[in-house]
Amino acid sequence: MSSIAPSSPDTSAEEPGLEADLPVPQGARKFTVNIRQSGIYVAFVLIVGFFAILTHGTLLQPQNISNIIVQNSYILVLAIGMILIIIAGHIDLSAGSVVAVTGAFAGVLMINHHVSWPLAFVLTLIVGGIIGAWQGYWVAYFGIPAFIVTLAGMLTFRALTLTVLGNQGIGPFPNPVRTMATGFLTSYMGHAKLGFLGRVDTFSVLVGVVAVLGIIAAQWRARAGRLKYKQTVDPIPLFLLKIVAASAVVLAIAIQLAKFKNLPWVLVVLAILVVVYSLVAARTVFGRHVYAIGGNLQAAKLSGVNTRAVTFWIFVNMGVLGALAGVIFAGRLNLAGPTAGQSFELDAIAAAFIGGAAVQGGVGKIIGAITGGLIIGVINNGMSLAGAPSERVMLVKGIVLLAAVAFDVWAKRRASSAVK
Repeated sequence: MSSIAPSSPDTSAEEPGLEADLPVPQGARKFTVNIRQSGIYVAFVLIVGFFAILTHGTLLQPQNISNIIVQNSYILVLAIGMILIIIAGHIDLSAGSVVAVTGAFAGVLMINHHVSWPLAFVLTLIVGGIIGAWQGYWVAYFGIPAFIVTLAGMLTFRALTLTVLGNQGIGPFPNPVRTMATGFLTSYMGHAKLGFLGRVDTFSVLVGVVAVLGIIAAQWRARAGRLKYKQTVDPIPLFLLKIVAASAVVLAIAIQLAKFKNLPWVLVVLAILVVVYSLVAARTVFGRHVYAIGGNLQAAKLSGVNTRAVTFWIFVNMGVLGALAGVIFAGRLNLAGPTAGQSFELDAIAAAFIGGAAVQGGVGKIIGAITGGLIIGVINNGMSLAGAPSERVMLVKGIVLLAAVAFDVWAKRRASSAVK
């Protein structure tokens, strides 16, 4: 990846760090399909289709779709922070332990000391930020590799969890916390009957329609921006096909959720996070600096990027998101337990890599990490519905992760060969 100066103009409406973002000479514009970007979404559809057939349609039932979202919400929250760290060329092995210790901290405040839940929630996020700052300092300013720092953090914060809880769980949590983790929005506009779809929540369907319109507007604007700067774009038929496919998936999920109850509160939280972090990654100087550091650290330094500060803040951000995931997980279980968060960091890392992040850094998308997390969730849920043992689930997840990384390496080599 070439160096990116802090003052460089925003020449793309999509996230940087992808080979397709390289400009092409005037008059030599190509119309190609970027399999590195599109492959993950095709894989997601195929995996959903496979498990839908394997479970005789149970996977796509309204209640089960809602369960997949709620059960994997904390992994998706962690994946958003994790992909930024991986894009910058680092890793975080302590995410699961941070979930545990912050969930324990929130539980002690709310349950043992009767602190009001809004204040306890804010204090928990602050503690998560302090944890991230602690790890970010050692990585960014002391120069210790993130692998070592977060490995130490994984052990340290797990020990703190056991200390805070006295090696036993505490609960129950206040109703608002449980509602955020497992509850649903109120039916603001009542229900309506939509032909063969049956009775659905009107507000949920309306939200789905607005989301589809947002997707169409964003993709059209992105295409116009790429054409303006003579960058590669998909042919019109493929472009329209991708929009139709994405819109159909979003609308179908909204309708299924509307048929069950309503939109889960945690889905609203995730949607806000995805929009905000996508904008940060694609349209802010900080986001472009993250890609620059992961793409070429020395070039980023020569371009004037404050690499230490950027690295420090992405770990602070990871700590805050870890704390949010900790509260959500504790609220879902209605319990802060000493074993909470075990292996969560592995699922978050897998989600980032399955979602298209490059091992070397500099490449990745927020929506890709979310898709990768949903793939893991569908595999877990689908194989559970099919009655597969846990060891087989782990085997399949390992194979999918290896295949995703192998595909990334192959796509990068293919792109390099095309340039030569």
